[in-house]
Amino acid sequence: MAKFGVFKNYKERGEWVEAKFIAEALRRGYKVLKPWGDSQPFDVAVNFGNRIVRVQVKSTAYRVGTGYRCEFEPNRLSAPYSLKQLDLFAAYVIPQDAWYLIPARVLVNGDHLKKGPMLFPMEPHMKDRYLYEGYKEAWKILRPSQNGGAGR
Repeated sequence: MAKFGVFKNYKERGEWVEAKFIAEALRRGYKVLKPWGDSQPFDVAVNFGNRIVRVQVKSTAYRVGTGYRCEFEPNRLSAPYSLKQLDLFAAYVIPQDAWYLIPARVLVNGDHLKKGPMLFPMEPHMKDRYLYEGYKEAWKILRPSQNGGAGR
């Protein structure tokens, strides 16, 4: 946390990243909903009239080699996220000022959540090597697919 010393803890940093996500989504013309309190498994929702896309916002500054590791788990006391709870993860790589919008179905498989996927915002896109680079700045993915979830 020393590099981002304006935040006393990760909760404050998380609140800042949620605010950044909301501002960026609004700037792009999306209608954003914010649940009251912390009782929902998602941080924000994007409103499309009678359908919403539930978004869990995460962030990372944890550099590993040429990439950044991002934890998509809820707090250690909670059960893993499920596809019934959310539609999309929005991950912000703080030092690179880069957003990743990853459908939950890519990271959640039944009761299993992929642990600490690597994001490579400063590497050239290589589909066979970097699994999540196709989701970098993929803001159009917020639009709900015809089958009810976020998708392409």
